[in-house]
Amino acid sequence: MKNSSIFCMLFVLVFLIGCKEEVEKPKVIYENSTKQKEQPKTDTTQIKIADLPIQMQGTNYLLHPVADISVSGANAKIKYDSSSSSTYLSLKISNYSEYEITGYLQNIKFQEIGSDSIHSLTEKPMLIQNVMYLKSVSDKAKQQVLVYSLADLDTNKDGKLDENDIKSLYISEISGKRFTKVSVDFQELIDWNLIESNNRLYFRTIEDTNKNGQFDKNDLVHYHYLDLSNKDWKVFDYNPI
Repeated sequence: MKNSSIFCMLFVLVFLIGCKEEVEKPKVIYENSTKQKEQPKTDTTQIKIADLPIQMQGTNYLLHPVADISVSGANAKIKYDSSSSSTYLSLKISNYSEYEITGYLQNIKFQEIGSDSIHSLTEKPMLIQNVMYLKSVSDKAKQQVLVYSLADLDTNKDGKLDENDIKSLYISEISGKRFTKVSVDFQELIDWNLIESNNRLYFRTIEDTNKNGQFDKNDLVHYHYLDLSNKDWKVFDYNPI
């Protein structure tokens, strides 16, 4: 019994030490930081995949979601549906619900109906996590607008773009043209909301004002909106508190 008690105490001690050493990694590492920059991870072989095209209701464009998927071995098997074994490689890279695309996408290709020409949203490295078509703005303001939540900077300096980097807010026309960043570099997007009555897109960001690499209660929240009735897409600040 005594030996069992000692063993349990040692187990708890090791567990607590392990938890203490597990520190949350900073979301932002600044250029003048004394911390070592992590070397890019050696990735496995990747193949580029596009899902079948999506057409938002009432628009004249097809959207082709594009992503890179990692192949863990040269003989990796492909799965075509959810009934296949989890050891198989899935070719599905996005999910689509009404007016919304989600996933971890490197790009979106656009194709006008009736044309064989396909063009990319961007040539810059990005990780697009959410795309929303603002149908009500199209109906009222006669602008067909897409809103994107994505990572466009390797803010934690780990050599890759992923969900651990700062999320930014972009908009574009339904054709993918005028792809425009509306949030500020190094400010994390908290959320956004469309107010249909005045065609305004409101959004909040948080700034790491104390430069500790994390977003916490000591940092500053910014409030913005842009008027989608105006084709200039100018961002305005406002202060509700």
